[in-house]
Amino acid sequence: MKRIGAIVALVLAVQLAAFAQDWDPGGTLKKLSARASNTVDVTLDQSMLQFAGGFLNSKDPDEAQAKNIISKLKGLYVHSFQFDKPGQYTEQDVAAIQNYLKGPDWIRIVDVRSKSEGQNVQVYFKKEGQQFKGLVVLATQPTQLTFVDLVGPITPEDLRALGGQFGIPKVEVHPNPAGKKGESK
Repeated sequence: MKRIGAIVALVLAVQLAAFAQDWDPGGTLKKLSARASNTVDVTLDQSMLQFAGGFLNSKDPDEAQAKNIISKLKGLYVHSFQFDKPGQYTEQDVAAIQNYLKGPDWIRIVDVRSKSEGQNVQVYFKKEGQQFKGLVVLATQPTQLTFVDLVGPITPEDLRALGGQFGIPKVEVHPNPAGKKGESK
């Protein structure tokens, strides 16, 4: 899986792609970028994902699994903002992103909050019919905000497998046996 990290670093270093998703509610991502001390933007459209998949070893079980997952995706977009001190992003910034995810097609399946550490992680799936066609992870800490957008068919198991790669936070996602909107184990 180290190769995936190298591929992402290469893509960032040469800035091969522009932000393909025309998604920035109220210029929130642009505003966060202007305030952040460090910004990471990973933009991999479908052709870049296929290119990256070509570097993965199909004989290695972990790499084969990642290759299979990314071969189905249409895009992977990661925006991570590091701030020098708490309070440099606001609840309104987070709410702008969350409001976009309140549409009828979006289902929140994970909402983890740690008051003691000030960390929050929310995972949303975009559902079309009986299939999941996208995923968003929103992770916040007092001095960091990370927004991950995966476009294409994906399952909770896929999310677990991709955790820690491409800037995607590791998230334990458990299937929702009751099928109730917004709940997770």
